[in-house]
Amino acid sequence: MSQFWNMYLQASGALFWIDLILALFVIFAERKKPTSTLLWVMVILAFPLFGFLFYLLLGVDLSKSKMFEDKDQDSALVKAQSIERISLINKGQYKYHDIKAYDYESLIKILSNNSFSKYVEHNKVDIFYDGPSLKDDIIEELKKAKNSIYIQFYIVKSGRFFNEIKEVLIEKAREGVEVRLLIDGMGGRQLKKNDLKDLKEAGVEYGVFFPTKLGIFNIRINFRNHRKIIVIDSKVGYLGGFNIGDEYINKSTRFGFWRDTHIKISGEAVNDLTDRFYLDYKFASGNGMGRYQTFCGDLGKDHVVAMNIVTSGPDHELEQIRDGYSRMISMAKNRIYIQTPYFIPDDGLFKDLRMAAYSGVDVRIMVPKKPDHPFVKSASRSYLGELLKFGAKVYYYEEHGFLHSKVLLVDNFISTVGTANFDIRSFSLNFEINAFIYDYGVNHNLAQQFEKDIEECEDYTIEMYFKRSIGEKGMESISRLLSPVL
Repeated sequence: MSQFWNMYLQASGALFWIDLILALFVIFAERKKPTSTLLWVMVILAFPLFGFLFYLLLGVDLSKSKMFEDKDQDSALVKAQSIERISLINKGQYKYHDIKAYDYESLIKILSNNSFSKYVEHNKVDIFYDGPSLKDDIIEELKKAKNSIYIQFYIVKSGRFFNEIKEVLIEKAREGVEVRLLIDGMGGRQLKKNDLKDLKEAGVEYGVFFPTKLGIFNIRINFRNHRKIIVIDSKVGYLGGFNIGDEYINKSTRFGFWRDTHIKISGEAVNDLTDRFYLDYKFASGNGMGRYQTFCGDLGKDHVVAMNIVTSGPDHELEQIRDGYSRMISMAKNRIYIQTPYFIPDDGLFKDLRMAAYSGVDVRIMVPKKPDHPFVKSASRSYLGELLKFGAKVYYYEEHGFLHSKVLLVDNFISTVGTANFDIRSFSLNFEINAFIYDYGVNHNLAQQFEKDIEECEDYTIEMYFKRSIGEKGMESISRLLSPVL
């Protein structure tokens, strides 16, 4: 028995050191952030036999992986379309329609150079704050389609909402409209096979981004396509926080009223949505798109909302959306309003917000009171409590609803709406898309809605934070440590 025990200890020790050396080499070679590196070292030490496996499943950086080589080549072709305008902006030779844009040229340059996002000025923007009105508008626009419909969502669930969409897609496909659907392998698990079969038989083509074959042993399972895009005839586009599921149209008893933000775009920026769908769809399905159109219409002089459509994901070395957030916050002079279901900033963004609040900027952060993950609630509270000490204001959205909106607005001119949450997962691990908008009207609209939402909120005060129980404090410490992978 003692001989067996000695052999077991020797084998365990050898595995431990091999596990540790391999993991440390990979982690430091990838130059991860210190907080992430520390987390993985602790996981490896705590689970010597399985730590490296956990790392391969959840921690591998895909930015230089060969699986993205084809995607990078396609992206380069799309980027080439933006180089001329980016060059003018970098040289200070671009003539902005709104003189106020000159004050935010550094943000425009960061977004343009980091992501090759084309700054475009001729757009119209409509904003939706509830699911039923958004659904009705989407259905109405889909019925008008003459040439193409491209739909991409993270979550697509069978149910009433999807059935209405499916009915129109089938009708349009039979009319000869090119209809393509892209779903995420994880987020689309609740879409029934019969629904996909109905679409396919009608002529709708679909792709699955990173299918979840092999379950938890799939090395790509931690990297999800969180983007939500609709493009119709390359003239009208949608992006934002809503997915396709009955909870998003308030038909769920679990979540109650679903409060989210989605925008509808008409104009030049629709081209960027089309490009992004094309790149993601080709990568996921291996097939290109036959009638690949671009917007070339004239909206008239009254529709001059300027924006950058910015995407980010683990296939990029830079965190484009996160960098845009950071620059926006650092430029704030009067106010910063944030709505997000998950508030887990990295150290840099946390310091940006802390300095803004401490310098007298009106920093307001709104999160759901009833989150869908206990660790996220505890981790968020630990950061929110620290910001309260520096003068920030925190609001918990009502008990009988769920806040899923992803909005950041600064002062009275710049705003961003999209799919990215204010957390490390969205900045580093997920594929995301945001519109960074330069416009008084859009900013004012979003600010008005934020202030209206405050009426449905509970103020979270510094006194409430200091009264936390020992159990809550302990949960916060554990959750904050896990924040890089939440």
